Amino acid sequence: MNIETADGFRTRVAKHAALADPARLRIVDLLTLGDLSPTELQAELAMPSNLLSHHLRALEEAGLATRHRSEADRRRSYIRLAAGALEGLVPGAEHGARRVLFVCTRNSARSQLAAALWQRVSEIPSTSAGTHPADRIARGAVEVARRHGVDLADLPPRRLEQVAGEGDFVVTVCDNAHEELTGLGGVHWSVPDPLRLGTEDAFEKAFDDIAHRINDLAPRVLAA
Repeated sequence: MNIETADGFRTRVAKHAALADPARLRIVDLLTLGDLSPTELQAELAMPSNLLSHHLRALEEAGLATRHRSEADRRRSYIRLAAGALEGLVPGAEHGARRVLFVCTRNSARSQLAAALWQRVSEIPSTSAGTHPADRIARGAVEVARRHGVDLADLPPRRLEQVAGEGDFVVTVCDNAHEELTGLGGVHWSVPDPLRLGTEDAFEKAFDDIAHRINDLAPRVLAA
């Protein structure tokens, strides 16, 4: 057994050991859908904060989860599934949806990209909206979509209240929208705002993050 194979084996052992605990397995199930703050996880699991902290440390040490600060409320952090965390482990379908609705604040980049990417991998319709929509789609979003052969619909950003409908499966893709819409349901993806930097690299990273998450989520959502 060479060093690389031994390291890979130990990594798999650590992941399986972490997932052997029912609470940690449930946390990972939730994270396969979207990002959650420790407070949200605590409410979902009805678990004391000290016990939740113990489980989150175990998941982070096993390479299953990571955390970062909210761009909206810097006192808040979000837990997300680590890249490649579930290689070889496939979660089952969990949600039925008439339509998938992606929401961010301005509806000018992340939510527009997510809706367009979703249409490439799922027969379930998708759309997007914003809590405080901009006047137009960001140029950086249009350019990164074009580089990847994705067509952004020629639609102006739209307000959430004008778009949301019964049976929508809502995915917030920015921290501000998620924290503003507490109690809306659905799932949250804590995708950094590429407009903060406005660089080609920032838009590429946001595109890759969203594309990865959509490929993971699509098999888990069934048409309602």
